[in-house]
Amino acid sequence: MKKSNDSANEENSKEEPIHFIKNIIEKDIAENKNDGKVVTRFPPEPNGYLHIGHAKSIFLNFTLAEEYGGTFHLRFDDTNPEKEDTEYVEAIKRDIKWLGCDWGENQFFASDYFEKLYEYAVTLIKKGKAYVCSLNAEQIREYRGSLTEPGKNSPYRDRSVEENLELFQKMRDGEFAEGEHILRAKIDMASPNLNMRDPALYRIRKVHHHRTGDKWCIYPMYDYAHCTSDAIEGITHSICTLEFENHRPLYDWCLDEIGTECHPQQIEFAKLNLTHVIMGKRHMTRMVNDKIVDGWDDPRMPTIAAMRRRGFTARAIRNLCERVGVAKRENTIEMALLDYFVREDLNSIAPRVMGVLKPLKLVITNYPEDKEELLDAPNHPTDESYGTRQVPFSKVLYIEQDDFMENPPKKYFRMTVGREVRLRYGYYVTCTDVVKDDNGEILEVHCTYDPETKGGSSADNRKVKATIHWVSAKHALEAEVRLYEHLFAVENPSKGEIEENLNPNSLTVTSGYLEPSVKDAKAEDKYQFERVGYFCVDKDSSADKLVFNRTITLKDSWAKVKKKK
Repeated sequence: MKKSNDSANEENSKEEPIHFIKNIIEKDIAENKNDGKVVTRFPPEPNGYLHIGHAKSIFLNFTLAEEYGGTFHLRFDDTNPEKEDTEYVEAIKRDIKWLGCDWGENQFFASDYFEKLYEYAVTLIKKGKAYVCSLNAEQIREYRGSLTEPGKNSPYRDRSVEENLELFQKMRDGEFAEGEHILRAKIDMASPNLNMRDPALYRIRKVHHHRTGDKWCIYPMYDYAHCTSDAIEGITHSICTLEFENHRPLYDWCLDEIGTECHPQQIEFAKLNLTHVIMGKRHMTRMVNDKIVDGWDDPRMPTIAAMRRRGFTARAIRNLCERVGVAKRENTIEMALLDYFVREDLNSIAPRVMGVLKPLKLVITNYPEDKEELLDAPNHPTDESYGTRQVPFSKVLYIEQDDFMENPPKKYFRMTVGREVRLRYGYYVTCTDVVKDDNGEILEVHCTYDPETKGGSSADNRKVKATIHWVSAKHALEAEVRLYEHLFAVENPSKGEIEENLNPNSLTVTSGYLEPSVKDAKAEDKYQFERVGYFCVDKDSSADKLVFNRTITLKDSWAKVKKKK
């Protein structure tokens, strides 16, 4: 069977229009700014799993470096040891590689630069641009002011350089308790930009760090570590989402006052927002911790790991990001657009098999009791390179319950008493009777077959209006099948009302019967169950128990639900 390459790092035949960030980079190259170099980075905090919003940033930074012959860095901004873990580091690396983006040897950590960042802070103190403040957290909030009122200076703002240097050294040496002091930038407490009102640069945290252990008890704040780490690495274009636009003046202030040799240009773009999901890391962490979902890779989550487990492809995610484009204005994209790209990709790469999720026994009364045969079936309807498979056929089959109705409405063309239909790749069969239990529930459907229609066609060219799928009861493999829908029932779920907005039907677990060709399927193998949907083998699957996740339906069933409402 043909193996597909799920990497998104394949050539896209569609020409991508130039966007404003490319315009900036091309202008910089033309003017020989940064000696014509382009160095970008993706700087995640290792305090959770990546979500699809991060994918847009990853693709953007990676493809810009690739297109302009530059360098792409992966740097972990690991400045908050309370929430960070090597689990997240490894998960992030797995996800980025799966997306098809390669940082090569350019993997870094902000913690690599802790000594240098400390030296930079000392430089700011010596210049009179930073001071040790002894206000507590509540007092700092009070002194900060508001959007309509200016803040007021800390009573410790005018400490001498010598006193600040001494206190900062004692902070590093662990002589103070957490919260007793912080190092703040000395900028402007009346600034209309709250980020410039003497922001914190360092705080005391007596917490074990996942890389530096207990060497440090003071840690740089994200805004300070982020810009200085960029400068140390020689990043030329610091590309980030719009939420950091108001942080840019602080970014520039730090680098100007420190006097770094490299001063990256921060450029903001609109992040990727999707309907029916919550992507804030804090809220996703709560959903994981509160067991609302079964871990970061629960297939209902918007994380890269979850989408991969569910069966989404990296190429589909990349195609979505490219279609959405790079802009300055925030907007929210319908989840249906991602579904479209997933279906489009899976339609081209997923081999076909037959599976029955709501089984109804079909007995072919005139088929020999002890006869078995193998029917040829293509693995893909349009790509012959996928080859063929042989599907076992016998007297007793399973068909979908929905493919039979005893008293059908008009325009119902599937199986009913007296009607002839085609069994996919098999024979024409005509329903003759049903067997019911004492409560009137249908247990079996009986039919006869025409042995001259093997392969699904008749010598007299008679037509049937329906073709239904099936599996041989004797040869079928039983599997657990997990049917997923949106985690949230509303398009724009409130982060404060997570439980209230949950979709009660986001996961349905059922059993199904599959043809034996999937016996050796491995985790992440993808299939189209013909006439049913696209499915992926789950990591919980084993030789003793097959487990499949429904990646997506063949059509947008959710749109139909919304329309009915």
